[in-house]
Amino acid sequence: MTPVAVVGMDCVFPGAPDADAFWELLMRGGDAIGALPAARRDGAGFDDAVHGGFLDDIAVFDNDFFSIAPREAAAMDPQQRLLLQCAWRALEDSGRAAATLAGSDTGVFVGVMGSEWAQLHMGDYARVTPQLGAGSSTGMIANRISYHLNLKGPSLAVDTACSSSLVAVHLAVNSLLSGECGTALAAGVNLVLTPALGLVYRQMGLAAPDGRCKPFSADADGIGRSDGAGVVVLRRLEDAIADGQRIYAVIRGTAVNQDGRSNGVTAPSRWSQREVVAAACRRAGIAPEEVRFVEAHGTGTVLGDIIECAALGEVHGVPREQPVGLGSVKGNIGHTEGASGIAGLIKTALALHHRIVPASRFAARENPQLRLAERGLRLLGAPVRLPAGEVVGGVSSFGMGGTNAHAVLATAPRTARTAVRPLSGAPARTQAPVGVFTVSGDTPEALRRNLAAQAELLARRPRGDAAALCWTSNRVKAGLPYRAAFTARDTASLAAALRGAAEDERLRAGIAERVRHAPVVAFLYTGQGAREPGMTAALYEQSPLYRRHLDAADEALRPYTGGSVRELVLAEDPAVHTARRSQPALFAVAHALTATLADLGVVPDAVLGHSIGEYPAAVAAGLLDLDAAARLVASRARHMDGLPAGGGMLSVRAGQDAVAGLLAVEPELALAAVNGPADTVLSGPRDALARASGVLRVRGIDSRELRVGHAFHSPLIAPALPGFRADAEEILGQTPASAPARIPFASTLRGRMLGEEAPDAAYWAEQAAAPVRFADALGALVAETGATCLVEIGPLPQLVQLAGRAGLPSGTRLLHPAPGRGAGAGELAQMLADLYRAGAEPAWDELYEPGHRRAERLAPYAFSTEHRFWQQPAARAAAGGADGAVAAGGAGAAGGALAERTGRREPAAPAAGGSGAVPAPAADAERDPVLAAVVEAVVQVGEYPRERVDAGARFYEDLGFDSVMIMQLKDRIETRLPQAAGITVQQLLPALRSVGTLAEFVQEWITVGAAL
Repeated sequence: MTPVAVVGMDCVFPGAPDADAFWELLMRGGDAIGALPAARRDGAGFDDAVHGGFLDDIAVFDNDFFSIAPREAAAMDPQQRLLLQCAWRALEDSGRAAATLAGSDTGVFVGVMGSEWAQLHMGDYARVTPQLGAGSSTGMIANRISYHLNLKGPSLAVDTACSSSLVAVHLAVNSLLSGECGTALAAGVNLVLTPALGLVYRQMGLAAPDGRCKPFSADADGIGRSDGAGVVVLRRLEDAIADGQRIYAVIRGTAVNQDGRSNGVTAPSRWSQREVVAAACRRAGIAPEEVRFVEAHGTGTVLGDIIECAALGEVHGVPREQPVGLGSVKGNIGHTEGASGIAGLIKTALALHHRIVPASRFAARENPQLRLAERGLRLLGAPVRLPAGEVVGGVSSFGMGGTNAHAVLATAPRTARTAVRPLSGAPARTQAPVGVFTVSGDTPEALRRNLAAQAELLARRPRGDAAALCWTSNRVKAGLPYRAAFTARDTASLAAALRGAAEDERLRAGIAERVRHAPVVAFLYTGQGAREPGMTAALYEQSPLYRRHLDAADEALRPYTGGSVRELVLAEDPAVHTARRSQPALFAVAHALTATLADLGVVPDAVLGHSIGEYPAAVAAGLLDLDAAARLVASRARHMDGLPAGGGMLSVRAGQDAVAGLLAVEPELALAAVNGPADTVLSGPRDALARASGVLRVRGIDSRELRVGHAFHSPLIAPALPGFRADAEEILGQTPASAPARIPFASTLRGRMLGEEAPDAAYWAEQAAAPVRFADALGALVAETGATCLVEIGPLPQLVQLAGRAGLPSGTRLLHPAPGRGAGAGELAQMLADLYRAGAEPAWDELYEPGHRRAERLAPYAFSTEHRFWQQPAARAAAGGADGAVAAGGAGAAGGALAERTGRREPAAPAAGGSGAVPAPAADAERDPVLAAVVEAVVQVGEYPRERVDAGARFYEDLGFDSVMIMQLKDRIETRLPQAAGITVQQLLPALRSVGTLAEFVQEWITVGAAL
């Protein structure tokens, strides 16, 4: 059989709220058995003596995260709620965010032994609702996961009694191997909600009086029932390796069979158990003697233990040097029934992952009737460390009705990782690589919880590079609407930053933002004045990505410049100040930065270039190809460098009107650039500029001379234009005709968006001498594209400073990937962090070298625990229910579904599909009677808190409405507004964008009806 990898897991078992706690419980030989929680006894028929393995509070559920209405959450079987959260966390543990699998063929296979929730509630016909019907269905357990995570592969619940979840694993494995799905979630869940099955066990003589399973012990006296849920994420081994996922263990083979006609439908069959184990070994392609340990079914019933050991002995009891280790997790947590197989599989996968098998609880008093030694078996009285190399273990699970399952697992293969080698000529790295650690949540409070959870886990790690942790966080912790991001090189400083943000609300408010939509990004390409020796040298040293692209730009320019731009820059040659050298160097840096950001998933929605910056902007927009642009830039630089010296430029902190009079008295001066309302540049002879500077100083206007060798954008450039234009005509004549820009291009020559016009030779010649109309071009770009992030592309932050003084719309971000000579990989990473917080989705992989793209353990998502949903059985409800009850059938209905909410409640921000719009002020509904009626109908249908629903709340994303709820909403609106009668569901659907849009539609319907 082709191997299948276990790449992720999550579980909730008695005494163990997650996989780490589960492993710790097993390693210390812990006992999770205790008394039944008091809340479950009420109305369910339990007596006070019930003991077993129980979860502390199964009423807790983060319904807002999954966009589930309170009414629906209260009606849902807690088994469904548990598995939804486990599935999300298991996918995170696999190194993949659930959102990345949306729409995929991912399958969901869940083992479950019926619904005791349905037994408690569906018999009271007066309280039955559609929500309770779906919430009580066993089949819906898998479907819930598929629906809320938008997974489109197979989705089925499996009930073969106690073997259900291992049979689910078997089906998931086969689905993967057949190509039916590319990823599979295999799961099991069990909750003890009624005493019914316990009574069955007692009447069959199978119930342990103390509620403890004592597998293979002389003290074994029956079964103790337990809660539990577990999910594993499975992938074909080759796919898991290709994607760099962490592999806990490999499933080498599985098998399922049936007892057939044995001594009774509930009696186990030694021969069938033997055959299922042997069949799994055959499918795995291993000999039975290769199996080092078996996680047995091991319920602690005398007959069951004897039959199982006899079957295992016949398969594994071949002549062997060491007996097979034997254990059963039921000794620690009890019999989790439908979840017992997944509990055993997770234990086995963890044992192989950690290369140590936990001790068998109750091994001290071995049952002599089992004849373990002569059968080649032994109980493990202490943990056993596994040897190097591949190690094989088995897992068994047997159903009461005779459906048996066995799986053979092995340690994960050692996969060679490609060594990270610096590119040729790159200096050795002297500091740890920088990464961006991302954390997100569905509400501000969720973000705080998860910042704290990550900080706590990281603080326990040894100090080291943070790059792999950052890469992992980008894959699994980046998709929710409230976002924080931190640049980091080491784990200690990262943990401190996370902790500080979690504890300081003001600090958190400064780094964490809510995403409503993706940003509109515009690139602003810097002009002539930005060049300096050594520009971007630090980034070249620290970023292999930028290094590659600057090398490529250098190669494109070299044939036309007669030398290496890269060497000029890295050598910090002052020749970079000459026009002949500076213009190609600026072009190379801008083009390399553009390509670097493109590889990182940051591409512009619009571009603008200042002077020489229009050339890389034109390449980015598709108006020029790289070769043509390189030839044009080299020609422009050569012709301008040949001009006589003596010209200069003066930057003035005043508007165009303020310098107009000065230009009138100094006719040799020209207006070279209008950069903003109070930013202009003059160009001309140096003596005229000196006189102008003196006049401006007297007027109290600041000015400074720019470091240039010529009077660019003035009539003094005119002698260079004929030669340059001739070259441009030849260059552009040898290239395909220019097409309109692929993305909006703001022309600083025209001071507007270029539209359908394609720059020709005349354009580029005029552009060299005419004024730069940066302010007009920027205003047009922002107005026509709605740009929300302006990213300067160049070696110094100049244009973002001008833009900051240009009166842009509030909230416009001004960013720079390389703001200064010493800027390196840290500044580039910081810009990505800023864009991510703004709503961008960078292509994070390219920020990291291949050796750092490996999955690391992060803290699982910390769900909210402030909402509790518990629908009391009918007997309790008839007695009056509980304070704060919310009726399952709507407000005022008989009975009660307790939906407690403690602490501050945030607006919904559903992680699995919605974005959590914040409701509008409640005063709107008070002023509008139709809106008020619609709001109250929505509140009643979903049983939301009144403050939760307002005009801005969206039906699907925020409130979790479905077709059933829409039907109920229509009925309630007509009850409250009889004049709205006659509206059909089909007519309602287009209006269901938000509560406010629905109210507008209803108002229009009523108005039109009244007019008729």
